[in-house]
Amino acid sequence: MNWANESSAREFILLGFSNRPWLQMPLFVLLLISYTFTIFGNVSIMMVCILDPKLHTPMYFFLTNLSILDLCYTTSTVPHMLTNICRNKKTISYGGCVAQLIIFLALGATECLLLAVMSFDRYVAVCKPLHYVVIMNHWFCVRVVAFSWFTGFGNSVLQSSLTLNMPRCGRQEVDHFFCEVPALLKLSCADTKPIESELFFFSVLILLIPVTLILISYGFIAQAVLRIRSAEGRRKAFGTCGSHMVVVSLFFGTGIYMYLQPPSSTSKDWGKMVSLFYGIITPMLNPLIYSLRNKDMKEAFKRVMPKIFFCKK
Repeated sequence: MNWANESSAREFILLGFSNRPWLQMPLFVLLLISYTFTIFGNVSIMMVCILDPKLHTPMYFFLTNLSILDLCYTTSTVPHMLTNICRNKKTISYGGCVAQLIIFLALGATECLLLAVMSFDRYVAVCKPLHYVVIMNHWFCVRVVAFSWFTGFGNSVLQSSLTLNMPRCGRQEVDHFFCEVPALLKLSCADTKPIESELFFFSVLILLIPVTLILISYGFIAQAVLRIRSAEGRRKAFGTCGSHMVVVSLFFGTGIYMYLQPPSSTSKDWGKMVSLFYGIITPMLNPLIYSLRNKDMKEAFKRVMPKIFFCKK
């Protein structure tokens, strides 16, 4: 891959909201608070899922991987964004931009696939409870998670190579907070429609296929839950699955908006806000959604957290 082509510069200038300097401080505060909560929330979920034996189930194994993803996802962009806000010249090196693009795309694609896997887990738990242990065995769970990570990084390499090989004719100003595909494509001085078509195809595979499988899974789940005679049973089933659907709606809704339309049709400022939402706000909300809406998780926090902070046995 000839990423360092003739139009490559040693660094890019990230414009962000440079044309609105009054937004710099509020944005810095928002990013700092969101990132702090993201770290604390996701690390807490990881520790509780690992340390509490009662949570050593496929559902919480997948949730641990989701927390790892969200933690790395935000870390790939937010620290540099916070640094740039405090600088007069908001730049990123070419190598840093490549690394940021690859990691951000890889983790985003992996999360799409992982959310589909989690919906399948809920489908088996609700619709085939007697076969759950057999179907969702340890090695199956490990394999599907490994497949999600491998496919996510494979997709990232393909999309990154297509994006970075476009000629830029010396253009360096990226109208965004970080290196993302739609913003980088706008730097190209050549016709981007063929590349956009290829990227659209990969985005359909990574976004629409998982979300379709998720909707099908939850269609079957809804049918099974409505057949439960016990109101308590229905409430528990909907409560367990409801948190996952909230996460899916937030993540896929904003991702589809950004990646399944031509970059030229996306409003600059609106596109930046949407990117901030699925890249920063959603990873911060995930721990709250899963912990506050999940009875088992709340009980596990009560059991594990005192042992961690107060060294109680």
